[in-house]
Amino acid sequence: MATTMWSRRQFLATSAATAIGPLQSAATPLIDAHVHVWKHDAAFPFALGANPPAEDASVEQLLDLMHANNVLRTVIIQVIHYKWDNSYLASVLKRYPRTFQGVCRVNPQDPAAPDHLSRLIEVDGFHGVRLSPSASPSYDWIRGPLMPPLWRRCSQLKVPMTILAPITRMPDLALLIEKNPDLTIVIDHMADCPIDQPDKLQLLLDLAHYPKVFVKISHLWSLSAQPYPYVDTVPQITTLVEAFGASRLMWATDWPISLTQLSYSKAVALYRDHLDFLSPADHQQILYKTVQRVWPFNVS
Repeated sequence: MATTMWSRRQFLATSAATAIGPLQSAATPLIDAHVHVWKHDAAFPFALGANPPAEDASVEQLLDLMHANNVLRTVIIQVIHYKWDNSYLASVLKRYPRTFQGVCRVNPQDPAAPDHLSRLIEVDGFHGVRLSPSASPSYDWIRGPLMPPLWRRCSQLKVPMTILAPITRMPDLALLIEKNPDLTIVIDHMADCPIDQPDKLQLLLDLAHYPKVFVKISHLWSLSAQPYPYVDTVPQITTLVEAFGASRLMWATDWPISLTQLSYSKAVALYRDHLDFLSPADHQQILYKTVQRVWPFNVS
């Protein structure tokens, strides 16, 4: 399909002034729910012990890719290279407040994490926080005493809690979700559930009865055993649509992590052009309506 090429100035002007409307074609701007940015810059040092790639993944590079692919707005997730220092992403949000929403990180093992979160939301302009409990016992802090106050503060701030965790961690979320019924929860990358293990997928499906739980149908490239466009992932996506409804699902490129498998353009095309098993209404929901609901961009 043809795409409309804009200058960066035109792109940013449109981003600042244009409301999200119904998708009519591939030329209509989309919303990417998940990318990362970083830059080798002495003003924004990486965390001690971090091993970032030699190449930058700067906001300037991202903007060029976005306007070349008609992605009007994007949610940026704080990358682990900076750990708990959200300064670089905060500077991006300050420069482009209508183009990006930002999701910060806080140290889940720090008792002061709720107050850090408040500052990041109220002062630095973030809209949400991400926690990443792995399957390792060393990440059992997700079950510990510091979680209830952090989740409660997130709920009070009325911003989403994003969770990067393997499928085996889903049961650990249920009690926290039940205690915070008004808190929006977003599960990254379908909880990285293997597509050939529907018994494990049930752990994610069990969260569908909580109406504030959303799922990113991302990382198809890492879950699939087939080449692009990863047709073997369709049954899992279909199952999630049936359980959660398209109104609680969203797409994402996970740029630049995805570059090991496919370009940004192909990642966008994957969701724009290859979800034809969905109804047009469900397709539009996943492409931009759900993420606009969870991360409401300021389009005034």
